[in-house]
Amino acid sequence: MNPRLAAVAATAAAITLTLTACSADDADKAASASGVTVSHIHGLGLDPSDQRLYVATHEGVYTPDAKGKPTLVGDSKDDFMGFTVAGAKTFYASGHPTTGGNKGLIKSTDAGKTWESLSLSGESDFHALDHAHATVYGYDSTSGLLRTSKDGTTWKNGASIQALDIAVSPKDPGLLLATTAEGVARSTDGGKTFAAGKQPVMAFLSWPAQNALYGVDTAGALHRSTDGGSTWKRAGTVPGGQPQALTAVGAEHILAATQTGVYESKDGGTTFIRRLDVEASGGH
Repeated sequence: MNPRLAAVAATAAAITLTLTACSADDADKAASASGVTVSHIHGLGLDPSDQRLYVATHEGVYTPDAKGKPTLVGDSKDDFMGFTVAGAKTFYASGHPTTGGNKGLIKSTDAGKTWESLSLSGESDFHALDHAHATVYGYDSTSGLLRTSKDGTTWKNGASIQALDIAVSPKDPGLLLATTAEGVARSTDGGKTFAAGKQPVMAFLSWPAQNALYGVDTAGALHRSTDGGSTWKRAGTVPGGQPQALTAVGAEHILAATQTGVYESKDGGTTFIRRLDVEASGGH
Protein backbone atom coordinates (compact mmCIF):
# COMPACT_ATOMS: atom_id res chain seq x y z
CA MET A 1 0.00 0.00 0.00
CA ASN A 2 1.17 3.54 -0.71
CA PRO A 3 2.75 4.85 2.52
CA ARG A 4 0.54 7.94 2.64
CA LEU A 5 -2.59 5.79 2.34
CA ALA A 6 -1.15 3.35 4.85
CA ALA A 7 -0.80 6.26 7.25
CA VAL A 8 -4.44 7.20 6.69
CA ALA A 9 -5.47 3.63 7.46
CA ALA A 10 -3.35 3.71 10.61
CA THR A 11 -5.03 6.92 11.67
CA ALA A 12 -8.42 5.31 11.12
CA ALA A 13 -7.47 2.52 13.47
CA ALA A 14 -6.12 5.07 15.97
CA ILE A 15 -2.77 3.32 16.18
CA THR A 16 0.72 4.72 15.91
CA LEU A 17 1.33 6.31 12.55
CA THR A 18 4.27 4.96 10.62
CA LEU A 19 5.21 7.35 7.86
CA THR A 20 7.80 5.76 5.66
CA ALA A 21 9.20 7.33 2.57
CA CYS A 22 7.78 6.00 -0.64
CA SER A 23 10.13 4.94 -3.38
CA ALA A 24 9.88 5.08 -7.12
CA ASP A 25 8.85 1.45 -7.40
CA ASP A 26 6.32 1.09 -4.58
CA ALA A 27 3.23 2.13 -6.51
CA ASP A 28 1.33 0.92 -9.53
CA LYS A 29 2.09 2.69 -12.76
CA ALA A 30 -0.84 4.84 -13.79
CA ALA A 31 -1.45 4.28 -17.47
CA SER A 32 -4.31 3.01 -19.52
CA ALA A 33 -5.26 2.44 -23.12
CA SER A 34 -7.56 5.45 -22.99
CA GLY A 35 -4.76 7.81 -22.01
CA VAL A 36 -3.05 9.20 -18.93
CA THR A 37 -4.57 8.49 -15.55
CA VAL A 38 -3.49 9.60 -12.11
CA SER A 39 -3.32 7.75 -8.81
CA HIS A 40 -1.59 8.11 -5.44
CA ILE A 41 -2.33 11.81 -5.08
CA HIS A 42 -0.29 13.65 -2.47
CA GLY A 43 -1.29 17.29 -2.93
CA LEU A 44 -3.74 19.71 -4.55
CA GLY A 45 -3.79 23.40 -5.32
CA LEU A 46 -5.17 26.21 -7.46
CA ASP A 47 -2.85 28.76 -9.03
CA PRO A 48 -4.31 32.11 -7.92
CA SER A 49 -3.21 33.74 -11.17
CA ASP A 50 -5.57 31.69 -13.35
CA GLN A 51 -7.44 29.31 -10.99
CA ARG A 52 -5.94 26.29 -12.73
CA LEU A 53 -6.00 23.04 -10.78
CA TYR A 54 -2.71 21.27 -10.03
CA VAL A 55 -2.49 17.72 -8.73
CA ALA A 56 0.75 16.38 -7.21
CA THR A 57 1.08 12.62 -7.61
CA HIS A 58 3.47 9.70 -7.35
CA GLU A 59 4.42 10.31 -10.99
CA GLY A 60 4.56 14.04 -11.49
CA VAL A 61 2.32 17.08 -11.28
CA TYR A 62 -0.78 17.12 -13.50
CA THR A 63 -3.35 19.68 -14.57
CA PRO A 64 -6.57 19.21 -16.54
CA ASP A 65 -6.45 19.97 -20.26
CA ALA A 66 -9.29 21.66 -22.16
CA LYS A 67 -11.28 18.42 -21.99
CA GLY A 68 -10.61 17.84 -18.30
CA LYS A 69 -8.06 15.07 -18.91
CA PRO A 70 -4.91 15.00 -16.79
CA THR A 71 -1.87 16.48 -18.52
CA LEU A 72 1.65 16.23 -17.15
CA VAL A 73 3.11 19.62 -16.23
CA GLY A 74 6.69 19.93 -17.47
CA ASP A 75 8.59 16.70 -18.01
CA SER A 76 9.21 15.48 -14.45
CA LYS A 77 7.61 12.20 -13.42
CA ASP A 78 9.22 12.26 -10.01
CA ASP A 79 7.27 11.35 -6.89
CA PHE A 80 5.84 14.56 -5.43
CA MET A 81 4.93 14.17 -1.76
CA GLY A 82 4.47 17.43 0.15
CA PHE A 83 3.04 20.12 -2.14
CA THR A 84 1.68 23.63 -1.59
CA VAL A 85 0.83 26.66 -3.70
CA ALA A 86 2.51 29.74 -2.22
CA GLY A 87 1.41 32.36 -4.77
CA ALA A 88 0.93 33.05 -8.45
CA LYS A 89 2.76 30.28 -10.35
CA THR A 90 4.81 29.66 -7.20
CA PHE A 91 4.81 26.17 -5.70
CA TYR A 92 6.84 24.37 -3.04
CA ALA A 93 7.19 20.60 -3.00
CA SER A 94 9.18 17.64 -1.77
CA GLY A 95 9.40 13.95 -2.58
CA HIS A 96 11.67 11.58 -4.45
CA PRO A 97 13.44 11.57 -7.82
CA THR A 98 12.69 8.64 -10.12
CA THR A 99 16.26 7.54 -9.41
CA GLY A 100 15.53 7.31 -5.68
CA GLY A 101 16.49 9.36 -2.67
CA ASN A 102 14.92 12.49 -1.23
CA LYS A 103 14.35 15.84 -2.89
CA GLY A 104 14.41 18.02 0.21
CA LEU A 105 12.61 21.30 -0.50
CA ILE A 106 12.12 22.32 -4.13
CA LYS A 107 10.45 25.40 -5.63
CA SER A 108 8.81 26.28 -8.93
CA THR A 109 8.08 29.82 -10.12
CA ASP A 110 6.55 28.78 -13.47
CA ALA A 111 3.58 26.75 -12.23
CA GLY A 112 5.42 23.46 -11.99
CA LYS A 113 7.10 23.40 -15.41
CA THR A 114 10.56 23.53 -13.86
CA TRP A 115 11.86 23.13 -10.32
CA GLU A 116 14.92 24.29 -8.41
CA SER A 117 16.39 22.66 -5.34
CA LEU A 118 16.43 24.99 -2.34
CA SER A 119 17.72 22.88 0.53
CA LEU A 120 18.05 19.48 2.22
CA SER A 121 18.45 17.60 -1.08
CA GLY A 122 19.19 13.97 -0.38
CA GLU A 123 18.30 14.44 3.29
CA SER A 124 14.65 15.27 3.84
CA ASP A 125 11.26 14.16 2.56
CA PHE A 126 8.48 16.54 3.57
CA HIS A 127 5.20 14.60 3.56
CA ALA A 128 3.26 17.77 4.43
CA LEU A 129 3.99 21.37 3.48
CA ASP A 130 2.20 24.63 4.14
CA HIS A 131 3.13 28.20 3.24
CA ALA A 132 1.77 31.02 5.39
CA HIS A 133 3.05 34.24 6.94
CA ALA A 134 6.01 34.24 4.50
CA THR A 135 7.15 30.98 6.08
CA VAL A 136 7.41 27.40 4.88
CA TYR A 137 6.10 24.91 7.43
CA GLY A 138 6.98 21.28 6.80
CA TYR A 139 6.58 17.89 8.38
CA ASP A 140 9.82 16.04 7.64
CA SER A 141 9.01 12.33 7.56
CA THR A 142 12.68 11.34 7.59
CA SER A 143 13.28 12.90 11.02
CA GLY A 144 9.72 13.10 12.34
CA LEU A 145 10.23 16.81 13.02
CA LEU A 146 8.09 19.85 12.36
CA ARG A 147 10.43 22.31 10.64
CA THR A 148 10.06 25.94 9.56
CA SER A 149 11.98 28.19 7.19
CA LYS A 150 11.67 31.82 6.18
CA ASP A 151 13.79 31.54 3.05
CA GLY A 152 13.51 27.86 2.14
CA THR A 153 17.22 27.30 2.77
CA THR A 154 17.80 27.62 6.50
CA TRP A 155 15.56 25.72 8.89
CA LYS A 156 14.47 25.74 12.51
CA ASN A 157 13.67 22.37 14.02
CA GLY A 158 10.52 22.05 16.06
CA ALA A 159 8.74 19.24 17.84
CA SER A 160 9.10 15.54 17.18
CA ILE A 161 5.63 14.30 16.26
CA GLN A 162 4.07 11.47 14.26
CA ALA A 163 1.71 13.30 11.94
CA LEU A 164 0.11 12.89 8.55
CA ASP A 165 -0.82 16.49 7.78
CA ILE A 166 -0.39 20.00 9.15
CA ALA A 167 -2.31 23.28 8.92
CA VAL A 168 -1.32 26.80 9.94
CA SER A 169 -3.68 29.46 11.26
CA PRO A 170 -4.18 32.18 8.65
CA LYS A 171 -4.15 34.76 11.47
CA ASP A 172 -1.58 33.51 13.99
CA PRO A 173 1.80 32.27 12.67
CA GLY A 174 2.40 30.45 15.95
CA LEU A 175 -0.76 28.35 15.83
CA LEU A 176 -0.37 25.01 14.05
CA LEU A 177 -2.46 21.87 13.95
CA ALA A 178 -1.37 18.35 13.05
CA THR A 179 -3.31 15.16 12.39
CA THR A 180 -2.20 12.27 14.59
CA ALA A 181 -3.52 8.86 15.55
CA GLU A 182 -4.95 10.33 18.77
CA GLY A 183 -6.67 13.25 17.05
CA VAL A 184 -5.81 16.82 16.11
CA ALA A 185 -2.71 18.07 17.95
CA ARG A 186 -2.22 21.79 18.62
CA SER A 187 0.89 23.95 18.83
CA THR A 188 0.81 27.56 20.00
CA ASP A 189 4.54 28.25 19.69
CA GLY A 190 5.15 27.81 15.98
CA GLY A 191 5.64 24.05 16.14
CA LYS A 192 8.23 23.92 18.91
CA THR A 193 5.85 21.85 21.02
CA PHE A 194 2.48 20.15 20.48
CA ALA A 195 -0.20 19.23 22.98
CA ALA A 196 -1.56 15.71 22.80
CA GLY A 197 -3.98 15.08 19.96
CA LYS A 198 -7.68 15.42 20.72
CA GLN A 199 -10.70 13.89 19.03
CA PRO A 200 -11.95 13.86 16.36
CA VAL A 201 -9.37 11.93 14.37
CA MET A 202 -8.77 13.57 10.99
CA ALA A 203 -6.68 12.46 8.05
CA PHE A 204 -6.08 15.87 6.46
CA LEU A 205 -6.58 19.53 7.41
CA SER A 206 -6.75 22.84 5.56
CA TRP A 207 -7.21 26.32 7.04
CA PRO A 208 -7.87 29.03 4.42
CA ALA A 209 -9.74 31.53 6.60
CA GLN A 210 -9.94 32.21 10.32
CA ASN A 211 -13.49 30.89 10.62
CA ALA A 212 -13.05 28.09 8.11
CA LEU A 213 -10.82 25.24 9.26
CA TYR A 214 -11.61 22.05 7.36
CA GLY A 215 -10.79 18.46 8.24
CA VAL A 216 -11.59 15.24 6.43
CA ASP A 217 -11.71 11.97 8.30
CA THR A 218 -10.58 8.61 7.00
CA ALA A 219 -14.05 7.77 5.64
CA GLY A 220 -14.26 10.97 3.59
CA ALA A 221 -16.58 12.89 5.94
CA LEU A 222 -15.79 16.61 5.77
CA HIS A 223 -15.88 18.66 8.96
CA ARG A 224 -15.61 22.40 9.57
CA SER A 225 -14.50 24.33 12.62
CA THR A 226 -15.14 28.05 13.09
CA ASP A 227 -13.14 28.26 16.33
CA GLY A 228 -9.74 26.93 15.36
CA GLY A 229 -10.49 23.28 16.01
CA SER A 230 -12.05 23.49 19.47
CA THR A 231 -15.37 22.28 18.05
CA TRP A 232 -16.32 20.68 14.75
CA LYS A 233 -19.48 20.38 12.69
CA ARG A 234 -20.15 17.96 9.86
CA ALA A 235 -20.05 19.89 6.57
CA GLY A 236 -20.62 17.14 4.01
CA THR A 237 -19.10 14.04 2.46
CA VAL A 238 -16.43 13.91 -0.22
CA PRO A 239 -17.37 11.27 -2.82
CA GLY A 240 -15.12 8.26 -3.26
CA GLY A 241 -14.33 7.06 0.25
CA GLN A 242 -10.85 7.22 1.76
CA PRO A 243 -9.22 10.62 1.19
CA GLN A 244 -5.80 11.22 -0.34
CA ALA A 245 -5.51 15.01 -0.05
CA LEU A 246 -7.42 18.10 1.05
CA THR A 247 -6.88 21.76 0.18
CA ALA A 248 -9.35 24.54 0.91
CA VAL A 249 -8.57 27.61 -1.17
CA GLY A 250 -11.28 29.78 0.37
CA ALA A 251 -13.85 29.79 3.15
CA GLU A 252 -16.31 27.89 0.94
CA HIS A 253 -14.00 26.60 -1.81
CA ILE A 254 -12.59 23.11 -1.25
CA LEU A 255 -10.52 20.61 -3.24
CA ALA A 256 -10.34 17.00 -2.13
CA ALA A 257 -8.91 13.82 -3.63
CA THR A 258 -10.25 10.36 -2.81
CA GLN A 259 -9.92 6.90 -4.32
CA THR A 260 -12.14 7.78 -7.28
CA GLY A 261 -11.37 11.35 -8.20
CA VAL A 262 -10.41 14.92 -7.46
CA TYR A 263 -13.51 16.79 -6.33
CA GLU A 264 -14.31 20.47 -5.93
CA SER A 265 -16.90 22.20 -3.76
CA LYS A 266 -17.73 25.88 -3.86
CA ASP A 267 -20.43 25.75 -1.18
CA GLY A 268 -18.45 24.65 1.85
CA GLY A 269 -18.75 20.93 1.17
CA THR A 270 -22.50 20.68 0.64
CA THR A 271 -22.04 19.58 -2.97
CA PHE A 272 -19.05 18.38 -4.99
CA ILE A 273 -18.25 18.08 -8.68
CA ARG A 274 -15.58 15.78 -10.06
CA ARG A 275 -12.64 17.59 -11.63
CA LEU A 276 -10.42 14.62 -12.45
CA ASP A 277 -10.80 10.85 -12.47
CA VAL A 278 -8.44 8.84 -10.27
CA GLU A 279 -7.30 5.32 -11.00
CA ALA A 280 -7.74 3.03 -8.00
CA SER A 281 -4.44 2.39 -6.27
CA GLY A 282 -2.98 -1.06 -6.22
CA GLY A 283 -2.07 -3.22 -3.27
CA HIS A 284 1.27 -1.68 -2.41
